[in-house]
Amino acid sequence: MPNSKKKMIPSMILEILKRRTDENHTLDQKDILDELNKSFDPPLDRKTVRRNIEYLLEIGCPIVYTEKPRSNGNDVWTDFYLARDFTEPELRLLIDGLLFSNHVPYKRCQDLIEKLEGLASEHFKSHVKHIKTLPDPEVYNKQLFYTIQVLDEAISQERQVSFHYVNYGTDKKNHPKLDENGKPKVYIINPYQMVAKEGKYYLICNNDDYSILSNYRVDRIADIRILEDKKRKPFSKLKDANGDRFNLSEYMKTHIKMYASGDCHVRFKITPAMVTDIIDIFGKDVRFEEETDTYVIVSAQVTENAMIQFAKSYSPDVVILEPQRLVDAMKDWTKKVKKAYGG
Repeated sequence: MPNSKKKMIPSMILEILKRRTDENHTLDQKDILDELNKSFDPPLDRKTVRRNIEYLLEIGCPIVYTEKPRSNGNDVWTDFYLARDFTEPELRLLIDGLLFSNHVPYKRCQDLIEKLEGLASEHFKSHVKHIKTLPDPEVYNKQLFYTIQVLDEAISQERQVSFHYVNYGTDKKNHPKLDENGKPKVYIINPYQMVAKEGKYYLICNNDDYSILSNYRVDRIADIRILEDKKRKPFSKLKDANGDRFNLSEYMKTHIKMYASGDCHVRFKITPAMVTDIIDIFGKDVRFEEETDTYVIVSAQVTENAMIQFAKSYSPDVVILEPQRLVDAMKDWTKKVKKAYGG
């Protein structure tokens, strides 16, 4: 047998274990030997299998096995399987995340699911064959992953980026926002962080023309490039930063709908059945100040725009009590709704 082919035995054993085994499906040495001998003539023996498995273990391959004593005093190794970085429930969770995502292009979604399935054995059943029946929707930006890569590089290098920002028109096509001269507007941005929220990627950043934070949908960013000669504005220089570094967890607590507007202390009334929803949306930092059989008073710190949108979405079960400017905004909105419906 050529030495070059013998050198392939360890990688062949590893591939067999990767494809056919997991913690619920194991192989013994004879199973592995039979699989190997489909490719070898003359056939290999069990000692060759044992010797090469020992080598794989020595170099740190995550092979799990069971030692069983024999009557002659020697132990036999059996029940081999390859330990995985991800459990099957974890892989299903990742795959479901892709299936329910509306910002990953259809073809890219299929490719990623196939790669995730490849991290498990052939016995893994991900129940995702129905993805083939899904329509192939046109996405905002087929360069989404490239945009994410560029933004990640810019954030790491603390550099500004420039891009165009697009929206759908009535022709169902993407069009860049225009400047006062009717040309595609160029945004100069100081990027700080990317987050996933409600099935979308957002860039948390600062528009160089202002001193506050802004949020941009990453899938709507087009023609992005790093401005190598322009260093990013430090977050500590922004309004209300108080010289501190960016705190993502605190930011997400107040920006429940990713609206970039000023934070404020809000008191509002909800129905008792909404308490769980409130904690899911606002987190456990909210305060429940009063509770009756018909309503609960909630106190929270949140952005004004997010609170207005939240109250509109859950009206009439949510009623803003403070501050007065938000109460007035909701009153104006209800008047407009009533007028629109001929009231």
